Amino acid sequence: MAIWIVAAGVGGCVLALAPFTWPYLASAGRRRRVESVPARPVAVVLGAAAWPEGPSPLLARRLDLAVRLYEEGRVERVIVSGDNREVSRCETDVMSAYLVEHGVPADRVDADRHGYRTWDTCVRVRDLFGVRSAVMVTQSFHLPRTVALARAAGIDAVGVGDASLGARRRSTVIGYARELGAALKALRDVVVRPAPAIAEL
Repeated sequence: MAIWIVAAGVGGCVLALAPFTWPYLASAGRRRRVESVPARPVAVVLGAAAWPEGPSPLLARRLDLAVRLYEEGRVERVIVSGDNREVSRCETDVMSAYLVEHGVPADRVDADRHGYRTWDTCVRVRDLFGVRSAVMVTQSFHLPRTVALARAAGIDAVGVGDASLGARRRSTVIGYARELGAALKALRDVVVRPAPAIAEL
């Protein structure tokens, strides 16, 4: 009887933790540093907060990674994806401008203006931009879920994440905590495969 109780307890723990561990398993071996990223046609930069004066520090660090990927010839283009509504301070406009200011040619930057959620971004860049292979760029805490969702959407994805802990400790801690709930929603997205909120450009 005791063995069955232990087995049931272990099984229950595995099931309870599955939503939080699957992104790490699904992205294993695909989370890289810039210098070890295999060449891909495009980098997809996930949106984050834009401030009146430009990208927030965390968003700027994501964009800096994309600049490095482009400068080192690891990607040919960059797609920025986020919420470009006024209420979000036009994230993708801010992101595009930052990349151009830092040396990425304007004709090498595309904008997905309705990437409201990570799943939406993955589906939209696949369907609207024809992306089948990409480097996903975000913060390290967001990277496993991002790569896992991109792969679930049919994109041959690797990812680069900015650690950010030393520079933005509070935001980074909040980001890791937020991933607990976000992993559950992401698992639902993989199973249900909802259409993005907006399916057109």
